[in-house]
Amino acid sequence: MLYCFLAPGFEETEAIAPIDLLRRAKIDVLTVGVGAKQITGSHGIPFVCDLTDDAIVLDDTLSGVILPGGMPGTINLENSDSVQRALDYCFENGKKLCAICAAPSVLGHKGFLKGKTAIAFPGFEDDLKGAVLSETPVAVDGNIITAKGAGVALDFGFAIVAALKDQQTADAIRQSIQCP
Repeated sequence: MLYCFLAPGFEETEAIAPIDLLRRAKIDVLTVGVGAKQITGSHGIPFVCDLTDDAIVLDDTLSGVILPGGMPGTINLENSDSVQRALDYCFENGKKLCAICAAPSVLGHKGFLKGKTAIAFPGFEDDLKGAVLSETPVAVDGNIITAKGAGVALDFGFAIVAALKDQQTADAIRQSIQCP
């Protein structure tokens, strides 16, 4: 199971596109509201989450976390003790750490990107402390998956599906939704 943390001001497309693809692949993913069950994204769209951040369980059933970007969503993610605990758990246990747009900066600030290939929204490169900057819009390096922004949210989601299932599943879903 994955947790996709939604903090006030998150970029809607960067959360919903990967969640949709993961659920099509029959991968359990729960939306986690940071501070509340209903969270409003950066474009004013309200979402009712599956649970709140005070209800997360960090154990072997967790396969990783997803951090959508957006502002002030990324700042709100970084300021959340629950998100920080989940990131530490995933890092220490080799679970997936997936972040898109500005959110890879949260991983960079924690030192999780040292020596890893990563990408973020332009202007956040300096926040990817110690990372090797990717030339591609989605970067996969071991258990870390990062992406550049909302325009590659589907590719980000496909990369997560491929990492948790396989490339064949990701390709089949890509074809089924008519995505070139």
